[in-house]
Amino acid sequence: MTFFLSRLFARWMPNRGWLLPVAVVVVVFATSWPLMALAEPAGSELVRPGTYWWYFVVTTTTVGYGDFAPETFTGHLVGAYVIVGGLATLTTVFTKLASVLEQAKGRRMQGTEPVRATGHTVLVGYAAGRTERIVAQLLADGVTGLVLCAEVPVHPMPGQPVEFVRGEPTAAEVLARAGVPRAAAVLVDMADDNEALAVAVTVDHASPASHVVVTLRDLERAALVRYVNPRIRCVQWHTPRMVTEELTSPGIAEVYAELMTAGGADTFSVALPESLGRLPASRCRIALGRAYGATVLAARTGEDLVVNPGWEAELAAGAVLYYVGPRRLTGGEVETALRDSEL
Repeated sequence: MTFFLSRLFARWMPNRGWLLPVAVVVVVFATSWPLMALAEPAGSELVRPGTYWWYFVVTTTTVGYGDFAPETFTGHLVGAYVIVGGLATLTTVFTKLASVLEQAKGRRMQGTEPVRATGHTVLVGYAAGRTERIVAQLLADGVTGLVLCAEVPVHPMPGQPVEFVRGEPTAAEVLARAGVPRAAAVLVDMADDNEALAVAVTVDHASPASHVVVTLRDLERAALVRYVNPRIRCVQWHTPRMVTEELTSPGIAEVYAELMTAGGADTFSVALPESLGRLPASRCRIALGRAYGATVLAARTGEDLVVNPGWEAELAAGAVLYYVGPRRLTGGEVETALRDSEL
């Protein structure tokens, strides 16, 4: 009978979500209680309202505590009907759960679900291999809450902790689904510069407060972006590492660009005089900083390169220093500064 009811409800109520299992439970409860009342002796504790609902829940879920049970043979038959009804209900519930999970997975793969996150990072545009490298670097840097917004058929990175939104990135509705208005950072990484500029304008309009990074093949076109919003950062397309650094440390790309540009502070190298012997890195930092406004970045001894050597690190005689400063220093100037620091 329970199977018949389940099939009947499935035919009468197709695509009604959770209505089918609820209907089966209600019908089984409504029919089993009076049947149990007829089957059990008068005054039976089992059929009292405060008891039967508990017996019904325990029996239909097949837990079977055994604290209440029918006494008569007919009551056992009614109990079997309740058990079968519970199995039918559980089957419909698990089937519905599986369907809901499968649909949710399908929506995730198709990129139709809106993003609920806030303060996340949105990657606009997809290039096979390149985007995976950028995502891997961001994850390695501890960045979470990644969202990919791209015009591709299905989620290209289903195994990564990256949400996916499919659609044309210049469409305001698509950017809204990707949560761009609530994003902390947005990377625009498109197939060509013209498309990147168009998307950058749309993103800036959707979220003027976000940190927006645009990759360009021709950095001369960065001047066009500044007309839209001077806060938008442009990074050379072929340097993915600089892209991820700019996303996580806003303004770092401008620092790199300044270091690579003649006319300002620049990067140089100089060998420490052998006559000075081993020197602590702290002494080199202080002496060159005070005398020439230079900042030590790294040191090399033989094949070993140490970036940002520790304050107490010992530098071998003849080690090469890499530094940022207003001009190139000679070995004699370095020796003078270091000897003066002893006084």
